[in-house]
Amino acid sequence: MGLRENVRFLGFVDDGQLPALLNLAQALVYPSLYEGFGLPVLEALACGVPVVTAYNTSLPEAGGTAARYIEVATDHEALAAELPRVLHDEPERQRMSHAGLAHAAQFTWEATARRVMSLYEQVL
Repeated sequence: MGLRENVRFLGFVDDGQLPALLNLAQALVYPSLYEGFGLPVLEALACGVPVVTAYNTSLPEAGGTAARYIEVATDHEALAAELPRVLHDEPERQRMSHAGLAHAAQFTWEATARRVMSLYEQVL
């Protein structure tokens, strides 16, 4: 597939550097097995970066219809099959980028606080 020379495994990245790095990325590949929420997916979408992730845990909530999904996070062949669609299909890249920006915009701290307050008011 010729990806090896184009893939970078960075390890730990400081939060201050993250937006700049995401804005340089062509895609975020995030086949996580365990997630509390999937914040890396949402961070990439907020930068307009297409995301390929697994359809498990909370990742579908974080990625919505903006991300592309594989069924099993450990299915490397399925992951490799999705990458050309994201990297080389320009209309699909644009669709994912615009959808990602719109989806991520729904997840603000203010909106979250409103939903939590509404829930508390219903319970109390």
